[in-house]
Amino acid sequence: MSARPLSTPLRQAVTHLRPLHSLPRRPHPHNPPRCLRQQHRRAGTFTTNASSLFRQNPISVSLALLAILAGVGGLGYANYLYKTYITAAFHNYPEPVAQKLRRALYYTNTELNAQEAIKYYRQALQVAQEVGMDPFSDEIIGVKVQVAKLMEEIRQMGKAVQVLEFLRKDCLDWLRQAGEQENNRVKRTRILAKVVGISVKLGELYGSPEIYQRDMAEERLVWAVETVLKERQRRDNIRVTEGLSEEALVDVEGPWMTDSETGAALEALAHTYEEKDQHYLASPLFLQALNLYPAKDCHAVVLMNNLASSLAQQSPRAAAAVDAYALSTTIISTEAPTGLVATRESLLHNASTWAQKALDVAATIQPPTRNEECDVGCAVATHNLAEFAEMMGRKEDARRKYVEAISIARAVGFEDGVENSSARLRGLAG
Repeated sequence: MSARPLSTPLRQAVTHLRPLHSLPRRPHPHNPPRCLRQQHRRAGTFTTNASSLFRQNPISVSLALLAILAGVGGLGYANYLYKTYITAAFHNYPEPVAQKLRRALYYTNTELNAQEAIKYYRQALQVAQEVGMDPFSDEIIGVKVQVAKLMEEIRQMGKAVQVLEFLRKDCLDWLRQAGEQENNRVKRTRILAKVVGISVKLGELYGSPEIYQRDMAEERLVWAVETVLKERQRRDNIRVTEGLSEEALVDVEGPWMTDSETGAALEALAHTYEEKDQHYLASPLFLQALNLYPAKDCHAVVLMNNLASSLAQQSPRAAAAVDAYALSTTIISTEAPTGLVATRESLLHNASTWAQKALDVAATIQPPTRNEECDVGCAVATHNLAEFAEMMGRKEDARRKYVEAISIARAVGFEDGVENSSARLRGLAG
């Protein structure tokens, strides 16, 4: 059988095949090509130089390596902070809104420029409206509160009040129009709590020296306190009538203000009455606030001191009008007094009892629960006991307590206490 002739393309391909001895040989692993040997030589030279440099300058090289590692670590940590605290802070906002807020916060916290910050806050609110965000959501209310806070920081108290008053009015309008609908029960509770907080803040701003409208401050705080107490009573009635547990009530009505938040509203109103020398109105509020705190709490020590001071500054006639004497002794005595008439001596005795109780409670609180309020409270309570003794004519007791108050205040770093007690001690000696 004769062989078939090769086709032209195949014949050309065979013709161009190179013989085996002409192909490049694979380098032997123990005999690498020259270029590879040069690379090994360079690598060895770098390692040798680095080792030599380290032996010659161990401290400088170590510091340089630490600086490089610190820089790399700093970049990684900065990226972590950005993602955790900056990006995550806006995760509840749509990105177009978040972009405006990031710029606004930059001009609020980093490079203070109120005009630029307000511009971006307004743009954020406008974009939020365009994308359909709920104007009564925590996020949008929070933006408006942040605007008021910025105005307060630059001491534009009037504008801060204006922003909060508009926000308060809008929330109250929603509560009147839609708050009673069955499907809005949880939202109603949330917005009502926001309005209470806004009203307390307005009371503080109206009482500031820049505005100093005490009547408006009192009006906003009275509304806040009455609303808090009415809502607590309403929720208690719902729980009893519907047989709900506290957890079930929260599921139906939403969470309400905590005891400490309620106490803060009561305390703010009490301080407003104190500034107007209406101590007979401040005392019951301090007492109600005190009942909302645990027995061993440093802020309870502060409230006891406030109550003691308020009682000591009352006139017997005003105290009798609201039966402040009976109110102030209810917690101390096993039985509330009946038919007793408040006198100057009885008010001072009650004030001394509350100041001593503040000292006794503070003595039972240990770290880590104990904080600066307890330490300063001890100095204040001791000073108050000295003043009450002085008012009752017991000058030697007063002198001893003033000296003790100075010692306590100096030990805890309470300079105002040192100055006040020292001044009273000098006055007593004179």
